[in-house]
Amino acid sequence: MNEKNKTFVEDNPQSAIPNPQSGYRLGCDIGGTFTDFVLVNDDTGEFTINKCLTTPGDPSDAVEEGVRQLLVRAPGFMAQLEEVIHGTTLVINAIIERKGAKTGLITTRGFRDVLELGRELRYDAYDIFAEYPLPLVPRSLRHEVSERIAVDGRVIRDLDEKDVRRVLADVLELGIESLAVCLINSYENPVHEKKIQEIVHQAAPDLSLSTSFEVLPQIREYERTCTTATNAYVKPITAKYLTKLSSRLESLGFKGKLFIMLSSGGITSVETARQFPVRIIESGPTAAVIASQQYGRMFEIKDMFCFDMGGTTAKSCLIQKGQAGLVSTFEVGRVQRFKKGSGLPIQVPVVDLMEIGAGGGSIAKMSKMGLLQVGPESAGADPGPACYGHGGEDPTVTDADLVLGYLDPDYFLGGSKPLDKTAARKALEEQVAKPLGTTVVGAAFGIHDLINETMAAAAKTHIAEKGGNPNIVTISAFGGAGPVHAYGLAKKIGAPRILVPPLAGVGSALGFFTAPVAFDLTRSHRVTLDDADFDEIEQLFKKLEDEGAAVLRQAGKDEKVIFERTLMMRFVGQGAETDLSLGQKSFHHWNKTEIRALFDEVYQKLYGRTYPENPVEFVTFKVRASLPQRPFRIPPLQQTSGKLADCIKGERRAFSLFRKSFLPFVVYDRFKLFPGAVMKGPAIIEEKESTIIVGEDAQASVDEYGFVWIDLNAASGL
Repeated sequence: MNEKNKTFVEDNPQSAIPNPQSGYRLGCDIGGTFTDFVLVNDDTGEFTINKCLTTPGDPSDAVEEGVRQLLVRAPGFMAQLEEVIHGTTLVINAIIERKGAKTGLITTRGFRDVLELGRELRYDAYDIFAEYPLPLVPRSLRHEVSERIAVDGRVIRDLDEKDVRRVLADVLELGIESLAVCLINSYENPVHEKKIQEIVHQAAPDLSLSTSFEVLPQIREYERTCTTATNAYVKPITAKYLTKLSSRLESLGFKGKLFIMLSSGGITSVETARQFPVRIIESGPTAAVIASQQYGRMFEIKDMFCFDMGGTTAKSCLIQKGQAGLVSTFEVGRVQRFKKGSGLPIQVPVVDLMEIGAGGGSIAKMSKMGLLQVGPESAGADPGPACYGHGGEDPTVTDADLVLGYLDPDYFLGGSKPLDKTAARKALEEQVAKPLGTTVVGAAFGIHDLINETMAAAAKTHIAEKGGNPNIVTISAFGGAGPVHAYGLAKKIGAPRILVPPLAGVGSALGFFTAPVAFDLTRSHRVTLDDADFDEIEQLFKKLEDEGAAVLRQAGKDEKVIFERTLMMRFVGQGAETDLSLGQKSFHHWNKTEIRALFDEVYQKLYGRTYPENPVEFVTFKVRASLPQRPFRIPPLQQTSGKLADCIKGERRAFSLFRKSFLPFVVYDRFKLFPGAVMKGPAIIEEKESTIIVGEDAQASVDEYGFVWIDLNAASGL
């Protein structure tokens, strides 16, 4: 193994050599810079942690390498490994980098250019040079067939099967590797798409196929076509990767079940992920949010702000009343990363995350106007920040944090990866300090403060949009860089408290264990409330539940399936819908008056008023099918001497955000901390995969499970 792909293994009081007689689960999260592993013993709650650099060329290389390292350190666990839960950035990277399959599209005559027409909206009304993302399927590979289904499902024009065979022969001649089929109004009646599916299976049985009635049976032609085309675009490479990953794990002795993290916060079988790879675009980042939900329930915290800052990006999410929000549409591959409307719309359920181009590897540079700019470009895993010593010459956030004294160059990842402080200073001096006419320390502070300010501005907006209050949220910090920047972020948004859970540096991999096996299904069927047949709607819900149960059966578990129902309704003539949660209640138990009252209540809460005299309509029906959660158990901390002096590693001069100068920070070993330990700032708490910064006006305490709680404005004299 070369130095660049060196694996880093955790060894702490909550990590022990596994007992080969116990049952285990393994979480594996592939990030832009690091691939994280968490092995949990379900009987004892013990964890074994592993971390290695991501291998962008083939992510499964890092997975195999990391598992092999775990096997060296903990021989015998593979025989008792029941589940591997995996999150990957493969799908979203393939879309952003345009490395998917050569994809064709068959659509209704007259709808060939839907992917380019879009919504005919400008995402920036004042930018005459605004660019738009190119469709994943070029016009030459988009073909039309004669057929027509009405909005109510009536067949207006029968499908011309000869036309289908001719078009299929044409696109096959062009060398396509995957095919998307999206016909007008097929969500209401998929008879023609099913016939095309049958013809394709007969004529080209090995061709990868995605049909909109299976991928997304919902209204809105542009979003449905784009989502189906995206699924087709990434389906072959996803299938190839998952097959290879499964084979590699089997070669290592794995005989359990492989699950994949969904963007919606659940996990699913490999078979389902192969069929619907568009569902795993945001596979990894959602897991930290699911872990935050678990901690919120554990400590009865109503408002939490999950903050996960890794090597490439920072993701955050507001959790209210123990639940993170779900949205039904998001964008990928934006031309302008933070401008809504500049990307490809994907209409599948996804946890309502906010992404910021701010990670440890985010590159600092001078903008065209001569101002300091940090991100969104990242040094990634190859070559990485300048201080990694892998040939990187661009200064990054990690380089700045190192120069400011927040990171110990000899204890990064437990000392397994020493950092080159001289290289960091050189990169900062040449590319930031000299152009700005400031010192290296001034440049480092500027980078650290700017990235905190960028994240704070985005966080305030995100919280405000959800009706939250930043002055009452508890920030839960995850990722290798999250605990380093959580204090600065909290100060800027006015949050009073920070929670840093055990193993925060691998929070996403740990969060996999709290995610239920689940799948979300939708079906559009427009009908006004006055004209609705509730028996018909109940049958529609039942059909979705049957489909969901069938998907979960692929997971190989016989547990009772839990169904949650949601209505998407709107005023007649309105362009956007409002989600109404029905829980598990049968539709037979509702009447029209109750449904209307529920709609008005939710609508008024969202928008401040409602319009009782205006008619409303059903648009889409949603069901989440899930199995009972199987959360991990965190063991209590081992009792130590109870003397804080025994936990001190020493002192290190680090930069004070208050005094804008270096001060001595007391450095604590997190693995030696005991329940009830209290540390006043300024302090640094180190563990092998992350570092916690506690400012002068803050106080940190440790609970019985090893969670570090940081209360701001708790110290006197500031």
